Amino acid sequence: MEIKIVKTANPKEKPEEDSLIFGVEFTDYMFEMDYTEGIGWHDAVIKPYGPIEIMPSAMVLHYAQEVFEGLKAYKTPAGEIQLFRPDENFKRMNRSNARMCIPQIDENFLLEALKALVKMDESWIPKSPGTSLYIRPFVFATDPFIGVRVSKRYKFMIIMSPVGSYYKGGMVPSRIYVESEFARTVRGGTGEAKCGGNYAGGLAAQQKVHEMGFEQILWLDGEKRQYIEEVGTSNVFFLIDGVFVTPSLEGTILNGITRKSVIELLK
Repeated sequence: MEIKIVKTANPKEKPEEDSLIFGVEFTDYMFEMDYTEGIGWHDAVIKPYGPIEIMPSAMVLHYAQEVFEGLKAYKTPAGEIQLFRPDENFKRMNRSNARMCIPQIDENFLLEALKALVKMDESWIPKSPGTSLYIRPFVFATDPFIGVRVSKRYKFMIIMSPVGSYYKGGMVPSRIYVESEFARTVRGGTGEAKCGGNYAGGLAAQQKVHEMGFEQILWLDGEKRQYIEEVGTSNVFFLIDGVFVTPSLEGTILNGITRKSVIELLK
C-alpha cells in the first residue's frame, strides 16, 4: 500500500527540552489509515497533526473496541535515530487486536509507516538525557452503529510526542501501593491485551493511591488477592536469593517488551 504524504504549511514551535512533560506536546505529523469490511486497510496517509472526525454513534465511544501501543524513538550522540524493538510492539498489537476482534494489520507495513513518520518528524526527537520521542499507535472501531457486535470499520493512527520522564520526579525510586481492594483483571478477561478499558478500570485505584501519596499501584490477582501480577505502568521483577523472579504470563498481565528483553538478557 502506498503512503500518501501531505506536508504542513505551518510547522509548530518546538518546546524546550528541559521543560518537557509527558504526553502534552505533539509533533507536526501523524499517520492514519482506515479499514472497511470487504476492502481491508486503505487510504494510508501521513498528514499534519490535527482533529479527526467520527460519528457520535462510532462504536468505540459506546463499547470501547480499541487497542493501543507505546514505544519510543531516541537520538544517539552521533545523531542516528534508534527505535527499541518496534516489531515486538506491532506483534503485541496484533495479539491485542485478535482479543478485541479487530482486524490484523500487516506488521511490516506498520514498521514502514512508523519509520516514515519518525523520519518526517526527526527534528522533534529531543537529545537531552532522559528525553525521547514517545510514539503512540492505536486503532479503534468507527462503525456508526450502537448495537452490540464487532465493528465493520476501523481507523488506525500513530501520533508522537516529545517527552521527558514519565514520572514527575524523574528516574528515582517510586512509592508503590499494594492494591487489595480493586482488581485490574481476572483470567479469561482482557488483561493481556493493551486496550484502554484495562486502564480506565484502574483509574479509581490510581486516584486513591495518588491521594495517599503513592506514585504507582502493585496489582494483585483478581481472584484471591494473594499473588503479585504487575505495576500499573510496567511488569515487575524481584531479586530473591540471587534469582530474578517475575509473574508468569497467564492471560492477566501485559506481555511487556522490556520484560521479554530483560528475560532474554538474563538467560
